[in-house]
Amino acid sequence: MVDYIVVGGGSAGSALAGRLALADAGKVLVIEAGPRDSNPLIHIPAGFVKLLDTDLLYHYKTERQAALNGRSPVMPQGAVLGGGGSVNAAIYVRGQRRDYDDWARLGADGWGYSDVLPYFRRAEDNDRLSDAYHGTNGPLGVSDLRQITDLTRAFVRSAQEAGIPFTSDFNGARQRGVGFNQTTTRNGRRCSAAVGYLRPAMKTGNLEIRTNCHVTRILFEGDRATGVEYIRQGKVETVHADKEVILSGGAVQTPKLLMLSGVGPEDELRRHGIAVKHRLDGVGQNLQDHLEFPAIRYCTGRYGYYGEDTFFRSIRNGLQYLFFKSGPVMSNVTEACAFVNVDDMEAEPNIQMHFVPIVFMDSDQESVKRAGATVNPCVLRPESRGEIRLRSASPADHPIVDPRYLTAPEDMRLSVKALKLAREILAQSSFAAYVEKTEAYPGQAIEDDEALAAYVRSKGKTVYHPAGTCRIGHDDMAVVDPELRVRGLRNLRVVDNSIMPTLISGNTNATAIMIGEKASDLIRGLQPLAPSNA
Repeated sequence: MVDYIVVGGGSAGSALAGRLALADAGKVLVIEAGPRDSNPLIHIPAGFVKLLDTDLLYHYKTERQAALNGRSPVMPQGAVLGGGGSVNAAIYVRGQRRDYDDWARLGADGWGYSDVLPYFRRAEDNDRLSDAYHGTNGPLGVSDLRQITDLTRAFVRSAQEAGIPFTSDFNGARQRGVGFNQTTTRNGRRCSAAVGYLRPAMKTGNLEIRTNCHVTRILFEGDRATGVEYIRQGKVETVHADKEVILSGGAVQTPKLLMLSGVGPEDELRRHGIAVKHRLDGVGQNLQDHLEFPAIRYCTGRYGYYGEDTFFRSIRNGLQYLFFKSGPVMSNVTEACAFVNVDDMEAEPNIQMHFVPIVFMDSDQESVKRAGATVNPCVLRPESRGEIRLRSASPADHPIVDPRYLTAPEDMRLSVKALKLAREILAQSSFAAYVEKTEAYPGQAIEDDEALAAYVRSKGKTVYHPAGTCRIGHDDMAVVDPELRVRGLRNLRVVDNSIMPTLISGNTNATAIMIGEKASDLIRGLQPLAPSNA
């Protein structure tokens, strides 16, 4: 018997479990389906590019997407202690003030921007910024990049030449601008929530972590969650919680587990022969994700990081990192971003652009072995909505993942305008010394809006940001209340990105950690941190 069971050791679950254990709130058990974060590539900034195709991620194949020419792109998600925070590009972005104020307007009381900013600050240990927007004493290391390639610097200059102002901070008073990313790193090493929160908490004696354990269902007594059943080394085991069961499996796994446990849409459960424990029609609905598509120019020489992973260069780069904490291994590869409004350059951004100083396309696309510069735009607040459904009643089967990308016309309209701007950036004078005059993708022949839309359909891929499938609210389709309690049930909460009513404007890892931070206070019944005036 423990006090709290946290199902999932990703970014939110690690932050939550670490805070509870460090606060001596009781005995905390984290159950994680993936392994420990012992792979050395996890802990070096550039390692994520080598991890994308490994079994440290789930590779969910989406349903055929009608708006992507019937393709079924893969949606990778972390499958290791630390979750996505152990295998992502470590970009530290929080989104915009409007994102959280929209949450509050939609029924997430206490989750407006002024309410959540204190939790972002409490989490943060920033190596450069200390002000009303940034903290310096938190568990999460946030650092400036120590390695930036000349090709990335060319992107930042070229974006300015295209009319996007420079910014030194995407997470301050205003998100708008182009600049270099801060990353969740400390002293040249990745700082996932598992590193920042769980490792210190292990010293308290209040925390236990069980990895390689697959939770198959939640146990109930009446309407009260009492524990979970899970499989460890092929054997079924159970564990009970004296206080609460907390689901932190993310926007794909959390709704799957609820439905396997009889909590969800009645028709969906009965279709698989699952007895209905509690009807909640919103479980698995409201799926949102960012969709990106590349504008690419090939380089005239060996610029960027092309070829840096060859055998001899890898040895040289590894030694440079080991002895001097410098060189390509120090890069998170996605070194810069731009946030811009393609309808009104002065307005709050509706597009994010990730810059990658290599040729970067999805795994279902052609393989290109050339140096290049890639600008990947995405619509920040997509209107398209999808769903997660069960494939079967077997816990071993991946669920049906159907994002329904680009089904909202506004998403395509903004995507075409964003692609035009990305091409314009790559054609600026600051890139001229590095890239060929002829565009590689989409290619000079693709000019009108219809052709650009067809290109987006052919190349669109996930930015790895699924959210929203167990959203906060008060209406009939809400899954959790503003305290993150599953509506209609006791001692059961959801603490992960599935609770988002709407997707935030940017990378989602920092927000997952904030959710874990705020949840730790809610669960302990503490007064929330004082709202910020920033």
